[in-house]
Amino acid sequence: MTETAAPTTVVAADGEAADWGPLSSLPGNPMMWILILGELAVFGAMFIGFAVARALDPATFDASQAQLDRLLGGVNTMVLVTSGWLVAVAVRRRASGRSHRVAMLGAMALGGGFLAIKAVEYGDKIGRGLTLETNSFFQLYYLLTGFHAMHVAAGIVILGIVTWWDSLENLETGAAFWHMVDLIWVLLYPIVYLLR
Repeated sequence: MTETAAPTTVVAADGEAADWGPLSSLPGNPMMWILILGELAVFGAMFIGFAVARALDPATFDASQAQLDRLLGGVNTMVLVTSGWLVAVAVRRRASGRSHRVAMLGAMALGGGFLAIKAVEYGDKIGRGLTLETNSFFQLYYLLTGFHAMHVAAGIVILGIVTWWDSLENLETGAAFWHMVDLIWVLLYPIVYLLR
């Protein structure tokens, strides 16, 4: 979703361009892509763990999944995808020399909206006695969605930083992290809320 201007060149301490291999051709700082690959591996392992736990106890998982609010999860999907689109717009505008801050502020606001909706959802579950102690489904539900929410919060901070220090490389680096957050939710929502 991020539009690139030119491959990033990282300059090593000796003044020569560092060779990051395939990562050198990706937008943003290659170190961010290493972090992203690590995060994707962690979430991938968690999704596999969720699938295995579900296969071992499908009745509990089906009954528990029915307690989730699919509408709020769907609304949050639209909120986060729209936020990712605004970040892509901001990068495109920055690459063409136009102002990008309104789009970035909109993206951060939507990220905050995602967290607010998630807090409403958590409050509803806890109010009905559906907590970490309920069963293995809700343990994994809170683990997966809570870990993702932490990434959303971190992403908002990163977007704020790159909005202030707004070189194109910085914006592309922040956008790469934010799109990872989008991607994980787009996978997490159907796995946890929809698939039976």
